[in-house]
Amino acid sequence: MLTMKIAVVTDSTSYLSAEDIERYQIHVVPIPVIIDGRSYNEGVDITTDEFWEKLRHSKSFPSTSQPPLGEMIALYQQLGDEGYDTIISIHLASTISGFVNSLRQVNEHLTNTKVVVYDSQITVKLMGYLAIEAAKLAAKGEDIDTIIDRLDAVRATIDEVFVVDDLQNLVRGGRLSNASAFIGSILKIKPLLTFDDQSHEIVAFEKVRSRKKALLRVEDIFAEAVKQADYPLRALVIEGNDPEGGANWVKQVETKFPQIPVELSYFGPVIGTHLGEKSLALAWMIDTDKA
Repeated sequence: MLTMKIAVVTDSTSYLSAEDIERYQIHVVPIPVIIDGRSYNEGVDITTDEFWEKLRHSKSFPSTSQPPLGEMIALYQQLGDEGYDTIISIHLASTISGFVNSLRQVNEHLTNTKVVVYDSQITVKLMGYLAIEAAKLAAKGEDIDTIIDRLDAVRATIDEVFVVDDLQNLVRGGRLSNASAFIGSILKIKPLLTFDDQSHEIVAFEKVRSRKKALLRVEDIFAEAVKQADYPLRALVIEGNDPEGGANWVKQVETKFPQIPVELSYFGPVIGTHLGEKSLALAWMIDTDKA
């Protein structure tokens, strides 16, 4: 029986470390972010620190774009030339970007490989862990159906709550599906947001007065999830240009949940464009290293 040679592609909003990209041989496509009419490729032409600095001085609200389809086809063809007969391309949720849907037509342009486009229904390092899981299984020689089944199972364990300082970024970018219910809230109200389980769109589901209370409420929600999970969890605190706030929250979560590993991650330029500065999230998923 012939063994498939499978490549894994993801995009820069997976916020994988250079070490992980190298270790698992994952191909990362940069997503463009546009500031004052100039396009930057996330992680290539602009670092996260540079993005937040430019944002402070920008004349207009930044926006994001999709990588050119021609460049994606060229990457897939190159991987085909390198002997990969199948490519799993894992990308940010189709409810916040049209990228996944744009990629669905690439196979008709390819002659030497086949692309399986996978909607992560999420983004950030959570999606990064899906890419790592796919790469591990591909390295073991698992077939495409086995890998997709495993990705579906892991994806189903992902949950997250975002606390944003200002909803305006999400509203301007059209990324918040129920924005009208939360616009005009008095100052100091912190909306809690998540990706809805059914629609996979970003929704605001609760208002909390003050950031401190918002973070405590998120911990309560996480405590419920910990109780219900019948598998080991890993947690991520994700910060938007607030490393100190993120590190403090990691300590707080570790103290309350000593049995669960907690990692500090970040919102890079593309996701930071939509969530804004000082955003924080607590996210969790199955710990794939233990299950």
